Amino acid sequence: MIKPEYSVTEIRDIRAFLETGGTLNFPALPNGLFPAATLSREKSYTGYSYVWVRDNVHIAHALFRVGRIQAAVKNLRSLMKYFIKYRKRFDDIIQGRVDPNIPMNRPQIRFNGRSLTEIKEKWPHAQNDALGYFLWMFCKLVYECALNPSTNELNMLTLFPRYFEAIQYWQDEDSGHWEEARKISASSIGVVLAGLTEFRKLADSGPFRTSVGTHAVRDIVDRLIQRGRRALRQILPWECIQPNPSKRRRYDAALLFLVYPLQIVKAEMADRILQDVKNHLQGRIGVRRYRGDSYWAPDYKKKLKPADRAAEVSDDMSKRNRLLPRRGEEAQWCIFDPILSCVFAVKFNKELLTGFRRKEIEYLNRSLAQITAAGLASVPALRCPELYYLANGEYVPNDHVPLLWTQANLMLALKLIEKDLS
Repeated sequence: MIKPEYSVTEIRDIRAFLETGGTLNFPALPNGLFPAATLSREKSYTGYSYVWVRDNVHIAHALFRVGRIQAAVKNLRSLMKYFIKYRKRFDDIIQGRVDPNIPMNRPQIRFNGRSLTEIKEKWPHAQNDALGYFLWMFCKLVYECALNPSTNELNMLTLFPRYFEAIQYWQDEDSGHWEEARKISASSIGVVLAGLTEFRKLADSGPFRTSVGTHAVRDIVDRLIQRGRRALRQILPWECIQPNPSKRRRYDAALLFLVYPLQIVKAEMADRILQDVKNHLQGRIGVRRYRGDSYWAPDYKKKLKPADRAAEVSDDMSKRNRLLPRRGEEAQWCIFDPILSCVFAVKFNKELLTGFRRKEIEYLNRSLAQITAAGLASVPALRCPELYYLANGEYVPNDHVPLLWTQANLMLALKLIEKDLS
């Protein structure tokens, strides 16, 4: 069914085939939250049955854009309920009662979705991007009149800018998208900037107009937006410019999310990021997160026991990094190709150049080719993997199949090209 050109009917046929095969199924918890992956009991060691704020926002955004608005609203409201339950974590850092340099003091971005409770296990919760994504999507739903916030929700929302001010997000070292060693990351700063920008739009509209203290928060947000823009001008197109070689990073695929869905960087910088990913991170199957990424390095399952494969390594990555024998053999991820397809869909809609349409289809086809085949050991067919890694010299899916973030991105890419063609 994969072709170099498509009609709208052929795209709809592909989508119908995948829906029938369960590829685009999003099994939610009763409260509307999504586990990172839907896995069998023997793969429970991964911890992917927990809820990640970041993944849920990406899934909710995709659902919103394909017209499943109530599912997106239900998801964001449950995330908000979780943050309200643990708002003391925001208050304590804003008031200076705890040290934000200790990640376990920060708002926890991975939790038990069924009970909306924190997990005691040590985890690198200093992840500003996750909080920025939530602020961005919640404000977007309110601004687009899909969600009517309560007073309690609005009050909680105002804590996010104050929290970002308290930690000085524009120069804060966090563990970012990949939950690894802390550094000052352009990808994290950009996500927070997108959230603050969406908050600023909301602050001038309906529900905030008469709220007590709105002017003070608005002034804070204006200052924070300027700080974030200045930081990005200094760092981009790098991910991190700190001199420490263990932190300094030129290329990182997380920067793609600043291009889409956040659209927070200007066209020239967006093109630079796209070119960097293509030239330095794109592989035959998927896209590497960054050069030297040791997560699911070659023969990962042979080298590590199940309990160690998804272990927290933010304090010391040296042991895991030794598993990668050489650059170029990193795992190739599946969350990026559908995002690249979406990027070129947006570019085509703006400029109507056939070259952009060809790129949109190229990356959609790469995404479709990543869907699992039948007959793979311990991996279900017609599912979207997290990544492909080298096992005995051959790229195969890892254990995290299906990853709901991947399938959300694919669903969105299919929706955008169907909209273009129709």
